[in-house]
Amino acid sequence: MLIDTHVHLNNDALYENVEHYIKKATDEGVKTFIVIGYNPMMNERAIKIAETYENVYASVGMHPTYVKDMQKGDVELFTKQLSHPKVKAVGECGLDYHWDKENPEAQKEMFAKQIELSKALDMPISIHMRDATEDTYNVLKAFAPVKGIMHCYSGSKEYAERFLDLGLHISLGGPVTFKNAKKPKEVAKIVPLDKLLIETDAPFLAPHPYRGKQNDSSYLPLIAQSIAELKNTDYETIAKHTTQNAKKLFGLE
Repeated sequence: MLIDTHVHLNNDALYENVEHYIKKATDEGVKTFIVIGYNPMMNERAIKIAETYENVYASVGMHPTYVKDMQKGDVELFTKQLSHPKVKAVGECGLDYHWDKENPEAQKEMFAKQIELSKALDMPISIHMRDATEDTYNVLKAFAPVKGIMHCYSGSKEYAERFLDLGLHISLGGPVTFKNAKKPKEVAKIVPLDKLLIETDAPFLAPHPYRGKQNDSSYLPLIAQSIAELKNTDYETIAKHTTQNAKKLFGLE
């Protein structure tokens, strides 16, 4: 059994055929899905999917690239959505200076607000970080310890250790399977089994040998197998620990 801790079944590429993609993945041993919202429409879709399927849960939040487009009432709406029984996490939120270099302070303010919410509700937070490692760490450090996930972590192993010290889990996705992806492979080797999660981030970042194609949760076993090889262990060990970690973190037990 595997749990896809970060998948966008709410994305247009997958949304119209959700049932197909859930069945395709369950046939490959992926039994539970956390659908990640990141703006008002995608939060609503995530909850709708979670309401429809027993083995699907949702996370709702405000992605850093959406911050510049936020409307009055957005925060109040997603705060209310956090009380839904199938919503298990806050986010995807964080900092992204690749797609939005113009609004770092607004991003940091909204990120901090969502960390505060996650702590007040005792919910994990799903963290997006791109070209903003130091600022992401500094914002999180102010709230340490933090219960949450560095989603599809792409930073260095040195910073991975620092995020782990804040109490966070490290989640790895398709890039850990890429032949030239040095950083995620190094990180996979050093993350303790009790702090490791796996994800697809589908429909993005399909693992090898599907790199560049549309991703879906049925490819999650490829990620688990790649990590097992990097950690000199077996697939069953990675499946067992990542599933236990996800169940505990998201309160699925």
